[in-house]
Amino acid sequence: MKVVILAGGVGSRISEESVVRPKPMIEIGGMPILWHIMKIYSHFGFKDFVICLGYKGYMISEYFAHYHLHTSDVTVDLKTNAVEIHSSSAEPWKVTLVNTGENTMTGGRIKRIQPYVGKKTFMLTYGDGVADIDVKKLLEFHRSHGKSVTLTAVKPAGRFGLLDLEGSNRVHTFSEKPSGDGSYKNGGFFVCEPKVFDYLSGDNTIWEREPLERLAKEGELMAYKHDSFWAALDTLRDKNQLESLWNSDKAPWRVWD
Repeated sequence: MKVVILAGGVGSRISEESVVRPKPMIEIGGMPILWHIMKIYSHFGFKDFVICLGYKGYMISEYFAHYHLHTSDVTVDLKTNAVEIHSSSAEPWKVTLVNTGENTMTGGRIKRIQPYVGKKTFMLTYGDGVADIDVKKLLEFHRSHGKSVTLTAVKPAGRFGLLDLEGSNRVHTFSEKPSGDGSYKNGGFFVCEPKVFDYLSGDNTIWEREPLERLAKEGELMAYKHDSFWAALDTLRDKNQLESLWNSDKAPWRVWD
């Protein structure tokens, strides 16, 4: 199953970092947060990724194109330009990098990767959020209800999409970015059926607005409640907090060995 990661936004709230690199390439513990997200999925056996590029996307492409150089001991013969790799800790990942446009909205980016997903169920998440989520249990929940989309519902402090949940975990309404009040919010980590592409039109489609709102109205949007750790790298303060957790060996999202 493919895992689609939205990695094309500008990241204006953390401009101290994003002015020189795309937000998914901001490092926590010396590794891009994008890498941390991929490690979560990989731990549960999901290793086929489609990354939606946009703002400074060439930096993400170059990172994966030269991944061995970032993770291995190498000898470079400057005379012949030959590179000998002595040892490698490269991940067993397949990574498809797709230029989805610098100014494309989230729904438009998802629409653009349709040829790489085809007519199969796929995972989807944002390139700046980590969690100690059991991705296999998320998928099991999705398959149990037979609806088009499952999102992961979390309880951070404010600024994320508010969910009105019915007792059955069906999302009754979807409201984008209200004030924080302790309610469940959209935390990404979606599972989607291919029919969601029918809810997406052009590059200006915002996934979190008309598509999710319409899916909710039609009873096709379900929520997987995740009451444990979740965090997004949205500001410099967020980065410092995640960095502190990692450096103290208390990073809850490090579900891998």
